[in-house]
Amino acid sequence: MPDTSDDLFTREDPIFSNKELLEINHLPGEGRIVGRDDEISDLAAAVNPAIFGQSPSNVLIYGKTGTGKSLCAKYVSQRLVDTAGEEDVKATFAYVDCAQDTTETQAVQTIADGVNESGVTGIKVPDKGLSTSTYYKRLWRILDAQYDVVLILLDEIDKLSDDDILMQLSRAGEAGKIEQCKLGVIGISNKIQYKDRMDERVKSSLCEREFVFPPYDANQLREIMEARSDAFRDGVLDASTIPRAAALAAREHGDARKAIDILRYAGEIAQSTGAQTVREEFVTQARERAETDRFRELIRGSTPHSRYVLQALAILSLSSDRQEGFRTSRVYEVYENICDGQGSDTLSLRRVRDLLKEHAFLDIIEQSKHSGGSAEGSYTKHQLLEDPQVVKDVLTEDVA
Repeated sequence: MPDTSDDLFTREDPIFSNKELLEINHLPGEGRIVGRDDEISDLAAAVNPAIFGQSPSNVLIYGKTGTGKSLCAKYVSQRLVDTAGEEDVKATFAYVDCAQDTTETQAVQTIADGVNESGVTGIKVPDKGLSTSTYYKRLWRILDAQYDVVLILLDEIDKLSDDDILMQLSRAGEAGKIEQCKLGVIGISNKIQYKDRMDERVKSSLCEREFVFPPYDANQLREIMEARSDAFRDGVLDASTIPRAAALAAREHGDARKAIDILRYAGEIAQSTGAQTVREEFVTQARERAETDRFRELIRGSTPHSRYVLQALAILSLSSDRQEGFRTSRVYEVYENICDGQGSDTLSLRRVRDLLKEHAFLDIIEQSKHSGGSAEGSYTKHQLLEDPQVVKDVLTEDVA
């Protein structure tokens, strides 16, 4: 008989008691939403008419990643649904991740499927196979058949391929598409300049209220992490660990999700090294590991040439103190050198431009348009949003 008393598996986690509290997809309860009281109140005021079956204001929320935009929008929407129910108003909300549902057809299908109770409406919303107009017709019927008020949350709205669904949703009542149901749209974007490229007709009907969520400061980040500290066993967090993680995150980005990531990784480092406490010194290691793992995830599945283009931009960034980015032609020169070193044929300049656009879409880089006057014409500059050393290290380790 084999020995079943070996120590291959740990039966009790010495560091974590409820690690789920530190997962990115974990939605905290009301008491754990920190530093966003004003934003929650403003958003609630904008949609408050829905409680009485009236039209809520359409809202655009801007702010960098990890500033609590989606969290607060979902929280306010759920509170609205609950409160409206107490007033005998039938309300619901639908959430669309526009980074995943980028086309009009995908987005309207997700909304219709999310709000439909087929047992009540008798309407089916298949994943695919219907025309866009048919999905809309079913959505309008579902809304009028079931609800007094519906909020539509469009997260990362800037990832939509066009404004068509915004036009349809923001003018559905005015156009007579829905008669019984009132509809409100909450658009969420990481790009404050997103509104500038909106169709003017959409802008006039969608941008009734606008809110900007600022990055969290060190005190707020510390409160956010302390509100999740019961993810750890009693006594394992050194007193200086959370303040150090908060200060580091506030200085670099003010991103709560990254800050929570750092805290989780620090716990995992303590776990893997057999330490009895999560010490301050683990925070710096955790920050590097969190950035590296996040970037690895971003580029997972990308082509070799897509990586060569990023590697070129990382090399330029590390060899220069300039912060305003690099022209496409300069990126292409370094890209050619990398291809030569790898023994690979280069892609055309036009294709490299396309790859840079794809990286901008994923928020790995930022692109800006410039005018060189009559002599040079217009040109684009590209700037890494990721730590260039992390980018270079990950890309070169993959090559190795």
